Amino acid sequence: MALALRTKQPKLKLIHRLNSNRSFVDAKVKWVRDTYLDFAVQREKDLHQAICLKNHILSHPAKSLSISFASLLKPYLHLSTTSSKFFLTYPFFFHVFQPSPGLPPRVKLTSPVLSLHHEESAIHFSLPHRLDTVNRLSRLLMLAGATRLPLYLIDRLKWDLGLPHNFVCSLLADYPDYFQVSDVEDASTGRTELALELVSWREELAVSELEKKAMNCHPSGKKAKRIAFPMCFPKGFELEKRVKDWVEEWQCLPYISPYENCFHLSPSSDQAEKWTVGVLHELLWLLVSKKTERENLLCLGEYLGFGSRMFKKVLMHHPGIFYVSNKIRTQTVVLREAYRKDFLVEKHPLMGMRYRYIHLLMNKTPKRHKSVTVLASGNRGRGSAAASEMGGRAVEFDHRGHA
Repeated sequence: MALALRTKQPKLKLIHRLNSNRSFVDAKVKWVRDTYLDFAVQREKDLHQAICLKNHILSHPAKSLSISFASLLKPYLHLSTTSSKFFLTYPFFFHVFQPSPGLPPRVKLTSPVLSLHHEESAIHFSLPHRLDTVNRLSRLLMLAGATRLPLYLIDRLKWDLGLPHNFVCSLLADYPDYFQVSDVEDASTGRTELALELVSWREELAVSELEKKAMNCHPSGKKAKRIAFPMCFPKGFELEKRVKDWVEEWQCLPYISPYENCFHLSPSSDQAEKWTVGVLHELLWLLVSKKTERENLLCLGEYLGFGSRMFKKVLMHHPGIFYVSNKIRTQTVVLREAYRKDFLVEKHPLMGMRYRYIHLLMNKTPKRHKSVTVLASGNRGRGSAAASEMGGRAVEFDHRGHA
């Protein structure tokens, strides 16, 4: 994978003389489960997949999809089951119906989901939200020294960044003074790929979240030279004394802005580690949920020039800043200070919408009316062979064709 070297030098470049090679103490930092943050991850189980399916359904002219076509999306969406069973699991979210006898079943959205979608769209198209999204995306590109990232990496983070479904056309095209799409060559493969590039460096955005908070607390409003990262631990967690002593000294090191180029620091130095933690901290702050899959961060770290090893190291060394959850069949990195128990301290409007979608997903037993039974395979009747193919489950419809 190509590494994006920091070729553009921002105006805020500083000279840091402290470049100690002192390294982390030879001690193992244990992983302790945080039930609150695990729940914050667990409650979004299948939410991303459900929203992606919603967007696919609405992008179709008929506002519905055939079950057979929806099944093709399973590998793309990483569904843990078949699309048919997924739809049946969430009857308040999806309607499975048969257009007419003999035709294959289709799926559409329920009225509550359509209503939430309209509210969500209103947020995406509101000017304050669009400016917030543009600024956060600009800051993400500024963390990459070349102020550009491949579109496939942006797409990986699209959900966590809160970008609209078709963000290239619905957002980027309206801000040509901010963004441009260009061709870049992958050094490892020699192939040309599309990348999103920031048109020009924006000095006013090159202030990290930690620096903003420190400036608000400082009487003069100036940037502080020494900023410690907020740390918190789950109940029952204790660092070894030698690790605790190392962390306290490490916190006293000068804070380096994540928007600064500090690859001149020795990778094994504590100062380089503090800068790396700052970059990772800022990355998570740019996300609407303040969390993302660990693999997303490692891929991004490779491209930014840190390599996956550096990001892995800081995640292991600083459990008071970052938490790695093993829920929902993956590893998710959560920024601890952004949460109070399992709730976000500062809830983004899109997260408010997502919690309302979750409420619909949690409802499993819709009210039944007079109904007819149609097997999910599209065959009529209650034939045991067809029922067996769909796991013995049938789809019931009321007199309006609703599930």
